[in-house]
Amino acid sequence: MAGKRGKFDAEFREGAVRIVAETGKPIAQVAQDLGINETTLASWVSRARRTGGASATGESEELARLRRENAQLKKDNKELAMERDVLKRCMVLWVK
Repeated sequence: MAGKRGKFDAEFREGAVRIVAETGKPIAQVAQDLGINETTLASWVSRARRTGGASATGESEELARLRRENAQLKKDNKELAMERDVLKRCMVLWVK
């Protein structure tokens, strides 16, 4: 029996892949719930895992930005600590 080949938009595919990833349900169960072929969903999930997904790209950019910000804050903190130490030494000399 020849089945009807359906076309699914990108939003539907991403949603189906997200359901598999977030719920941890088996691909077969999610495919049955959505009324699509199991191998179709498996190929979507496989493709998303290979490419890392669009959201992973955004997350990696955000992670890189946060790492740069963290490095800058550590540098600023170190500089402020050195300035504080210098001021402490000056105060000791001034009080004597």
